Amino acid sequence: MAARKNIPQPSLSDYQERLRAVGLRSTAARVAVLRELEAAKVPLSHADLVESMQDAGYDRVTLYRNLTDLTEAGLVIRADLGDHVWRFELKGDQSAEHGPHPHFTCTDCGSVACLPVESVHVKPAKGTPKALAAQSVDIQLRGRCDRCGQ
Repeated sequence: MAARKNIPQPSLSDYQERLRAVGLRSTAARVAVLRELEAAKVPLSHADLVESMQDAGYDRVTLYRNLTDLTEAGLVIRADLGDHVWRFELKGDQSAEHGPHPHFTCTDCGSVACLPVESVHVKPAKGTPKALAAQSVDIQLRGRCDRCGQ
């Protein structure tokens, strides 16, 4: 089950407004998925969502379709962090907690951690892609987490 943040969540009308702003109908399932992603500390896989939302009565297919719709609408980012498992997180602006940031994936246990933007500094050099200088790249680090490295 996903760890929770200790920040106040937006209201139902905030979620409904987000959905309508991107041309999606506001359904109970879409709002529930947005709430779950908002509360998560790390990107969640489809299986993570199914597990954490099993008591809410949404089936696997409904959750997958909503993740796809939310991703296509630009509210959610889908990423493969190197282990061939799609993970989802809210898309945010540069200043938001859900803005672009690096991820760390443990090569032993598979846990994923979101890292603060300032934890990784990439310095563009001659011959590197322009996207690197513009900082429009995804940074994914792999290694052993503290729990597995001991």
